[in-house]
Amino acid sequence: MSKVYFSTARTLRWNYRHSVPGKLEALLETMDLSSRFTEEDWVAVKTHWGSPGAFRIVPPVMIRKVVDAVTETGAQPFVTDTVRIKGLDYIEVANQNGLNHLSCGCPVVLADGIFGKDSILVKAGPLLGSIAVASAIHDAPAMVVCSHTKGHINSGYAGAIKNLAMGCVSGRHRDQGWQKGRGGMHCHGEKGLQWDKDRCTLCRQCAEICPLDSIEFKDGEFTYDGETCWHCGRCSRVCQEGALTLPQDDETFMKSMAESAAAVLSTFKMGKVVYVNFLFQIQPECDCMPIADVPVIQDQGIMISDDLVAIEQASVDMLRAAPPLPQSAADEAKLKPGDDILAKLNPRPLQLQIDECERLGLGIKKYELIRIEPS
Repeated sequence: MSKVYFSTARTLRWNYRHSVPGKLEALLETMDLSSRFTEEDWVAVKTHWGSPGAFRIVPPVMIRKVVDAVTETGAQPFVTDTVRIKGLDYIEVANQNGLNHLSCGCPVVLADGIFGKDSILVKAGPLLGSIAVASAIHDAPAMVVCSHTKGHINSGYAGAIKNLAMGCVSGRHRDQGWQKGRGGMHCHGEKGLQWDKDRCTLCRQCAEICPLDSIEFKDGEFTYDGETCWHCGRCSRVCQEGALTLPQDDETFMKSMAESAAAVLSTFKMGKVVYVNFLFQIQPECDCMPIADVPVIQDQGIMISDDLVAIEQASVDMLRAAPPLPQSAADEAKLKPGDDILAKLNPRPLQLQIDECERLGLGIKKYELIRIEPS
């Protein structure tokens, strides 16, 4: 049974130690980072930087607490993510969302370079064969994975597994293209983008959201470049008329995500990766989207563990037990206490990603939830 440490988002006393940042400091102390990181270690602090319009990321103040805790060990941290939109634009998004070297207290760098192709092929499983792990993640001897738990168009739930499987992998490999990047996970079972001309209103939202400018409308006809498209699915998600779809084999996708997460973790020695899940601002969409809807579940708190599977299972269990918030997408869908809110809003077999990671030996689902609260 693995240990998962947890502090609630509720603050009942007017004292810094009872604040959420103060609680995060206490949680980090439980992991004894000085026994995990050395002065020679460059430690990747992996988080999602958001998107234009998507601001409900892990708050910079929390990232700073993680950076400070790593710095106290003598190791050298850097905050990082992989290219989701054009690299220089993504750096500016991070800055606007409050993530920069001043707020974080360390360098903020793109793990796969400003062009999103700086990656190294790592052996994966039978589905992927190999996957392009971002070079700064691949070469870092240690990592703290800071994940914002939320919904996701493809995986139903996005937490630490998704942060590893997609967030630590380039969109494309320099020589082998998107097939060895995160698109290699997205495309399993797909038949390509499917356009229904009769439903399309030519609003062009799909073209506007495409991070690679792969979509065009020529003489009123939808076209896209299959060579540059990395199958992220954002275009189909923003289509409010249902004119654009991207069919997905859910089971294969979840299994390929687990393979990718395993490939990323294979580049680290045992005990060199710590996971921090922030169960805050739990929105129905990923931070990749151009918006951030109101949370569908109340803030729950922070979890920390060195077991990927355990922390993900504990997070999903807690979110499943939480009631829906009024005036949210969950309320609009008429969801009730006891409903699996994220699974209902994004109908995907989200548990499968956790089960598959356990099958691959990345951790165990049985956990002991230990509450860490100031006295």
